[in-house]
Amino acid sequence: MRALTHHIQLTPFYLYHSYSDFKIDVGVFAVHYTVTLDLTMFSFFVEVERKFLCNADTLKKLEEIGAVCVGQQQIHDQYFDTPEFHLTLRDMWLRKRKGCWELKCPTAEAQSGKQGEAAASLCTRYKEITSLPEIHLRVKEVIKQDRESEADFSQEDESWLSKLDLVCFAEFTTARCSFTLKEEGVQIDLDQADFGYHVGEIEVLISEGGDEQAALEKIRKTAEKLGLTGDQRVKGKMDVYLKRNHPEHYAKLLSEHIL
Repeated sequence: MRALTHHIQLTPFYLYHSYSDFKIDVGVFAVHYTVTLDLTMFSFFVEVERKFLCNADTLKKLEEIGAVCVGQQQIHDQYFDTPEFHLTLRDMWLRKRKGCWELKCPTAEAQSGKQGEAAASLCTRYKEITSLPEIHLRVKEVIKQDRESEADFSQEDESWLSKLDLVCFAEFTTARCSFTLKEEGVQIDLDQADFGYHVGEIEVLISEGGDEQAALEKIRKTAEKLGLTGDQRVKGKMDVYLKRNHPEHYAKLLSEHIL
C-alpha cells in the first residue's frame, strides 16, 4: 500500500459568485487538518451525481441543512476525442483537469439503461479512471488502435494524443464553491462556468462495485432537504457548451441518447 500524507491549510477568504438573479458572499475561516490518502484507491471509483439549478435560496438552504463550505477553486478542463467522436459517442469523456488525465466511462447499469425509480433517473453514474496507462489502453480499445507499445506514460508527455488522433473539442474554466455534508458523505458543488452557465451538483463517490443504491439514497435525501423538485434531468456544463459551440456534435450525442 502506497500512502501520501498532505498537510492542507485553507486561509481566510471570501467567496463571491455573481449569478444572473442573485449574488453570493460566503465567509470562511482558516481550517488546518491532515489527510492521509491511500493512492491505490484512486485509479477506479464511481461518481454518482445529480445536477440542479441554483437559485436565490440555495446558500440559505445549504446553511440550514448543515452543509460546511470547504473552499473554492478554479478548474480548467480540456476534453479530447477523435474527429469522428469515437469516445463521446460511447459516452466516454477524456479530459485533462489541472494537469492530470481522467477518463469517465458509464457504469454497467447506465449502459444497460437500468435506472430504477424516478429519483435514480435524475442521476448520472460514471466510473472515473485516473491511471494514465489504463486510460491509454481503454482509449485504444475504443478507436481500434493496435497495442503496439505499452511504454511508461507521464502527465507531461502528450505525444500519445496525436498518435491516437485525439484533439481538444472543448475547453473552459469553472469557478467552483464546494460544500460537504460530512455525516452523509455527500459533496455539493456550485459551479459557474466561464461561458455563463451556473449549475449545482450533488455528488457521492463510491468504490467500484460499491453500493450505488445507498449513494442514490443519500443524493435523494440531500435533494429533498434542498427542496429540489422536478422529474427532468438538469443539463450539465458540457451539454450547454456543446449546444452553443458545437451544435452538430451535440445533435449526434442527442440522437444516440448520450446526453
